[in-house]
Amino acid sequence: MNIALIGATGFIGSALLREALARGHRVSALVRHPEKLDAAANLRPVAADVLDQAGLAEQLGGHDALVSAFSGHAADDVFGYYVKGFRAIVGAAKSAGVPRLLVVGGAGSLEVAPGLQVLDTPDFPAQYKPTAEGAREALKLLRQEETLNWTMLSPSAIIAPGERTGRFRLGSDQLLVNAAGESRISVEDYAVAMIDELERPSHARRRFTVGY
Repeated sequence: MNIALIGATGFIGSALLREALARGHRVSALVRHPEKLDAAANLRPVAADVLDQAGLAEQLGGHDALVSAFSGHAADDVFGYYVKGFRAIVGAAKSAGVPRLLVVGGAGSLEVAPGLQVLDTPDFPAQYKPTAEGAREALKLLRQEETLNWTMLSPSAIIAPGERTGRFRLGSDQLLVNAAGESRISVEDYAVAMIDELERPSHARRRFTVGY
């Protein structure tokens, strides 16, 4: 496939890039600093600004799918920047007529009990709240979309470097935990789950999650 990837130099975005390239996909990596990307077969670095919706739409033309690993965590106003950027990404995808939009979501909007999301639990770390709130707002915006073919993949509560095992569970809107009560996924296996969804769509216009 011919894929556009936003945020290819980030923590999750770089894992998605590695997985997509390893499977032979052609990737246009839309990033602020393309010089940070190492040259690779089937990789086309592209300097992009997510807040430039018109320019972004031009860059997205002709791609089979857009994968967004956009995050506003480096901005002063994390929540505001995230929501503004995400709205521009959605608008650009629609203007460009991209067939599919796959989005890196957050664990904060997953439920730990009926009606209770991770983000709203007392022990949720304060430093992660702006990013989590942005991801939750992004999910809300996607669920209001009437025509866009979107999918969001939320990770488990802990996503960290680890092994690419290819063995994990998928869920919907509830936080996945293992027998020890832990909610975790390696960033490598998260990337496997996302690129699996890219290749074999099964969560159209839905959010799903992945964990051990």
